[in-house]
Amino acid sequence: MSKLEVQSHLNDWQDKEAIAEEMIAYIGRLFRKNRVITSIFGRGIINHSVINLLKSHRYVRQVEGHELHPKDTLAILKGLDQLNLGSCHVDIGKLAIDYLETASDKSVDAYLRDAMGGFVGQYSDSAPLSAPRDVVLYGFGRIGRLLTRILIEKNVGSPLRLRAIVVRKGKADNDLFKRASLLNHDSVHGSFAGDLIIDEENSALIANGNYIKVIYANSPEEVDYTAYGIENALLIDNTGVWRDEAGLSQHLGCPGVDKVILTAPGKGALKNIVFGINQDMIEETDRIISAASCTTNAITPVLKVLNDQYGIIDGHVETVHSYTNDQNLIDNYHKGDRRGRSAALNMVLTETGAASAVAKALPVLAGKLTGNAIRVPTPNVSMAILNLNLEKETTKDELNNFLRETALFSILNKQIDYVTSAELVSSDFVGNRHAGIVDSLATIVSGKRLVLYVWYDNEAGYSAQVVRLAQKMAGSAYVSIPAAE
Repeated sequence: MSKLEVQSHLNDWQDKEAIAEEMIAYIGRLFRKNRVITSIFGRGIINHSVINLLKSHRYVRQVEGHELHPKDTLAILKGLDQLNLGSCHVDIGKLAIDYLETASDKSVDAYLRDAMGGFVGQYSDSAPLSAPRDVVLYGFGRIGRLLTRILIEKNVGSPLRLRAIVVRKGKADNDLFKRASLLNHDSVHGSFAGDLIIDEENSALIANGNYIKVIYANSPEEVDYTAYGIENALLIDNTGVWRDEAGLSQHLGCPGVDKVILTAPGKGALKNIVFGINQDMIEETDRIISAASCTTNAITPVLKVLNDQYGIIDGHVETVHSYTNDQNLIDNYHKGDRRGRSAALNMVLTETGAASAVAKALPVLAGKLTGNAIRVPTPNVSMAILNLNLEKETTKDELNNFLRETALFSILNKQIDYVTSAELVSSDFVGNRHAGIVDSLATIVSGKRLVLYVWYDNEAGYSAQVVRLAQKMAGSAYVSIPAAE
């Protein structure tokens, strides 16, 4: 390759960097002024770096067979910025491709006025709700801290406002500093993206300007949330201590709490909701619901679309799951079978209720699935192996193409992701906020027999699902443009 060609590659990259830098200003302004959430083929781009923006453009090659140039998405952003839009979610990648393929004879402005329809000129100073809904996190473990990060990230224009965290007082005198450090530094998910201030005098954390009261209590009934200015709150219990209506109702007896979400499978008559699948079951009168488990959230969306398209006769779900805090670091007593053995040194055969729990969100599959689990020595990201008997014959290419289209264009595009690389391993999915990720190259199809491999970040992906559910419970949701098929 000549020096001229080498320089040409560098110049092209630098041009893309300059365009991406310009995009950041428009993305931020649309978000903060108009509360317009932008993405590129389902990949969120708010508060992203230049490099991450360019990687999102490159991802489009999996979809369209060619890379999307940032100059095309910049033109869409500039056009959107002139329309004085109301709150919505806009996939600028899909709009850019659609414009280039179907409407390039029009001006970008004319195309966007048609595409954005009733959102043009609808900007107002109001958020999706007349006022943000107060949120309380009861517990501050792995899920609690990730929920905190996501809620803070989405704060501008969000229908949810994190107001307080409830924990038991630790034995250390510097408890608040330790809690803050765990939020600020995470061995799996990296450092907190922003600024964290400790208000020791008032027992609070100020994260990116969000004032979060840290309340110390040993039981729910000890807390009067109205004493902290918290009203009509949505409380998310991520301790797992109480999983039935009787136990969780303790929260509803506290002044200031209106509704409760459990971040674990609910017992008894509690509704187990997998967002994207059965959130329409939620009624205004429901005050306690369960967000089910990370595994149930990962597999239910994929199982639903497979059942709709091909029919599922029966099957087995084997979960290869990262170890959790419930297991022992080294061999010690544990009430559960095998879980007393060192999590860092062993694969541990255990059970999972995820397969049977699917039926609570998807009753059509009741009695059709069995399940088991293997805990493995990794700290995060798990895999579900779906071994299914289908009613209709198919091929690997046909099935993968169906799942690819579903992941990109269906209403489940936030729940189902799709990858095509033969080099990806579990750590590559850390931070992925889809409920489950189909590993297409591992798919095995033989007539009516299917083996499907679904990755999931059992912390970040699940926490994102919980936040989506919380937004639904708060009574607010963004309309997506272009609309999913």
